[in-house]
Amino acid sequence: MEKITLFWFRRDLRLEDNLGLYYAYQNEDRVLPLFIFDTQILDDLTNKKDARVTFIHEQVKRIHEELKSYGSSLLVKHGKPKEVFENLIRKYDIVNVYTNRDYEPYARERDKTIAGLLRDHGIDFLDFKDQVIYEKDEVTTESGSFYKVFTPYSKAWLKKFKTTKFELVNLDGRKKKFYLTKPLPLPELKDMGFESTDIEIPTLHIDNALIKRYDKTRNFPGIEGTSRLGIHLRFGTISIRKLALVANELNDTFLNELIWREFYMMVLFHQPQVVDQAFKPQYDKIKWRNDNDEFKTWCEGKTGYPLVDAGMRQLNQTGYMHNRVRMVTASFLTKHLLIDWRWGEAYFAEKLLDYELSSNNGGWQWAAGTGTDAQPYFRIFNPSSQLEKFDKDLNYVNKWVPEYGTDNYPSPMVDHKRARERALEVYKKALEG
Repeated sequence: MEKITLFWFRRDLRLEDNLGLYYAYQNEDRVLPLFIFDTQILDDLTNKKDARVTFIHEQVKRIHEELKSYGSSLLVKHGKPKEVFENLIRKYDIVNVYTNRDYEPYARERDKTIAGLLRDHGIDFLDFKDQVIYEKDEVTTESGSFYKVFTPYSKAWLKKFKTTKFELVNLDGRKKKFYLTKPLPLPELKDMGFESTDIEIPTLHIDNALIKRYDKTRNFPGIEGTSRLGIHLRFGTISIRKLALVANELNDTFLNELIWREFYMMVLFHQPQVVDQAFKPQYDKIKWRNDNDEFKTWCEGKTGYPLVDAGMRQLNQTGYMHNRVRMVTASFLTKHLLIDWRWGEAYFAEKLLDYELSSNNGGWQWAAGTGTDAQPYFRIFNPSSQLEKFDKDLNYVNKWVPEYGTDNYPSPMVDHKRARERALEVYKKALEG
């Protein structure tokens, strides 16, 4: 058998400025890139037209074509990673396996299993930092513990960032290191039980002019004021280093959003129990109402609060919801309806193109008052005043709720004042108990 080195793509679907791939080509000969459509993830997706699977398939196909132009190929498999690697070990004489680190609980357990399997066969598993600027314990308090509050974390992050020199890496001059082979088979979506979707995926484009004015436009859902790069960060079709360097030049507020993303990743890494438990344990004593009919009304965008309804309908139809509106809809579900934040978090996880476990979890716990750096439980967004402040001309609402202002639009499902008082009473009782 011919000796090869594998580079395993996961959440880093690009050839440029990909650190694990760069080091594989720097250190090894005959590198064969690999991507696994992981059935342990895909089998949990009930929507077989999931736009994220379509997006991943398109990106894998793009990389496959690019590698073909170098006389190489992308090895694409569909199955459980452990079983895939067991088969690859039998088929190839694998020297090393390179990859980039992932910080979610499932990914960490998966990588631990694969590393152990490879070690048993004398193969090294080499992983690199690629999807964040700073990981794990790289930004800590003076006592060495992880930050539990965002503001001091962001200051320490920025101080480190401003004094670090970043160089973007590419494969120029190393393309001869590719394993030479005829194009290997690429499974189609239908082969894996999925279909393509009509949902439009935002193109990968860094709009410098938009980023420059981001701090002035980001809160208004009726205008194109956000970058729409979330899905590209999620699946690594854009380098976080490249985007952070652009943000550093153009807009501090945009850079701050990237820091929030890393803050939540760091929290999830250190406290993986936040996936299904409140970051502040006392908040797990809240007696949620969890009314199924009310949850359905919220999901469908028929609450009678136009900003909430517009957000939910935008999410359902496009796989995206404006960031300001995410806060309002989450606050409404958890405070006005007293429905467990985990219900809403799971619904967003199913629908969002840019779904990222750490950020989604962190955002929902913030809105519910249960998380790190959360808004205090007694701060409850008024959806009507939020509408007046951020969509007073109703550009956003009229787009997504065309029946607003007619007899066909429902009355508010709850009265804001009474719902607010009920939430305060329930939260206070839980925290005092």
